[in-house]
Amino acid sequence: MPVRDAFVDLVLGGRCAGCDRPGVTLCDGCRGLLTTLTPFRAWPDPRPPGLRTPTAAAPYAGELRALILAHKEHARYALAKPLGRLLASVVRTALGDRRATWLCPVPSSPATVRQRGHDPLRRITKAAVRSLRRQGFDARTADALRVLRRPEDQAGLSAERRTANLDGAFGLRSRWAETLMDQPVLLVDDVITTGSTLGEACRALESRGVPVLGCAVLAATQRLSPSGS
Repeated sequence: MPVRDAFVDLVLGGRCAGCDRPGVTLCDGCRGLLTTLTPFRAWPDPRPPGLRTPTAAAPYAGELRALILAHKEHARYALAKPLGRLLASVVRTALGDRRATWLCPVPSSPATVRQRGHDPLRRITKAAVRSLRRQGFDARTADALRVLRRPEDQAGLSAERRTANLDGAFGLRSRWAETLMDQPVLLVDDVITTGSTLGEACRALESRGVPVLGCAVLAATQRLSPSGS
């Protein structure tokens, strides 16, 4: 897939997905920006029930927002690797002194995956795992959650209605229950807004006896403030 992106850049004339400057999919400036971000605790207000400590790389704005959308909605596959490295930095902060973890991506519905033509979060998660393993971490992907029912569109819903809308949306794949028992697990997602999706994913794992260390995301919406808590 990166070869496809490179071909488009060369033949059709590409533009940076972050800043829209003419050139390659990711310019040196935007690539460098990703390495300067400092992950922070990104608690929503109010905090939804069941949400474990969320850590984000940066606010959901500017170049990072553009990169996430370009990869997710416009299939700029070459962005998975740099976004994966960024997610790996968030995971390191979330882990603290730990050196091992399972990364469990919040699943999209099969219909959503078909519509997009790929599973962007799973692709980024796998890139993050490869980055972490190169750094000496025992990191693995756990495709442990599945969508039990497709919730309504979350856009425009209040925090309380989002939580109710997602109730029972996810379930643990039975084959993962024993594997993840007493293992360090981090939930991962691309963006946190109210935290209701991650809170429901935490509940789905913990209701089956799988404890969740926390949540690692690429970006947090502006309603969230960087905090040391």
